[in-house]
Amino acid sequence: MSTAVLDVEAVRARFSALQRPYVFFDGPAGTQVPDEVIDAIASYLRESNANVGGAFETSRRTGELVERAHEAAARFLGCTHREVIFGPSMTNLNFMLTRTLGRELQEGDEIVCTRLDHDANVRPWLLAAERCGVTVRFADYDLSDVGAQLTGRTRVVAFPWASNALGTLVEAERICALAHDAGALAWVDAVHYAPHGTIDVGAVGADVLLCSPYKFYGPHLGLAFARAELLERWRPYKVRPAPGYEAGTAQHELLSGFVAAVEYIDSVGWDAIIAHERELGARFLDALPDGIRLHGVPTMDGRVPTFALTLGRPPAEVAAALAGRGIFVWHGDYYAVEVMRRLGLADGAVRVGIVHYNTAAEVDRLLDELTRLA
Repeated sequence: MSTAVLDVEAVRARFSALQRPYVFFDGPAGTQVPDEVIDAIASYLRESNANVGGAFETSRRTGELVERAHEAAARFLGCTHREVIFGPSMTNLNFMLTRTLGRELQEGDEIVCTRLDHDANVRPWLLAAERCGVTVRFADYDLSDVGAQLTGRTRVVAFPWASNALGTLVEAERICALAHDAGALAWVDAVHYAPHGTIDVGAVGADVLLCSPYKFYGPHLGLAFARAELLERWRPYKVRPAPGYEAGTAQHELLSGFVAAVEYIDSVGWDAIIAHERELGARFLDALPDGIRLHGVPTMDGRVPTFALTLGRPPAEVAAALAGRGIFVWHGDYYAVEVMRRLGLADGAVRVGIVHYNTAAEVDRLLDELTRLA
């Protein structure tokens, strides 16, 4: 157990967005960003705005920034800078990468997805099935039957490291090993895990892993890792002069913000982040009012601090009531289509997402309001 202590007030002082009378439990859809990220974006646009490849100063600066961003992403993911791909969003990148892999898929091949996934790691495979004649098989939302879904024709096992709906943590290393034992690729959606823990793609055994910097205090970008061997073998969809897999001009100002976001996380430290979030999550679970149903793991073991709740009234109504009290939460299915179908929640649920800039007082304020609504 980590003994690192987070100075949450010092953290919050770095976020102008948090200096308002609102409580942000909407982090799973996108966190607030520290001022240094905003300043990095603005500074790039003021001082270095150009395209790459020119002989002049601003273009050279932009080229250096692109290199720094790839190096920062490599440190964040535990890979080499040549295995990093930036794009407009995780969803955009996953459609591109799955379509690229689709060149190798043959009729009769099989893809295993899970009912725990965000649709960004389901729909691309369903479309691949339409294009290539492959079969998509589903493991249940507790992933207990992943092994039973694997056959000699399995080519990919696509799964989330953590559920964006229920907060459930997945034993990613075990699932990757199962995939490899079957001769398949391990294709990891780490979007919801990335704000809550360290990533080492080599240690976990991922072949492809995707995440979203705007979920971990950065700008709206997508980020992907793919093993060098795969990138060398695949033929991406791009214009001929473009190097690598990043088609078109990158969002350079957002890359500057991404570098600042990684540096921000480094300055706070993962040990302190994880310990603080775990403490707040336990505080929330221990005092959850009667009459509220929690969907997912009932303790902080085996989960991140994201909670799906139903209260006996429409989730949209609950979210609106909380918003009226200055507390921001999400409602609906959050694109976790298969999860909600499996749980029989036609209207979805109320989602509370705790991150490290939240406080114990905010958790208590939410619990008080939920007690009134239950």
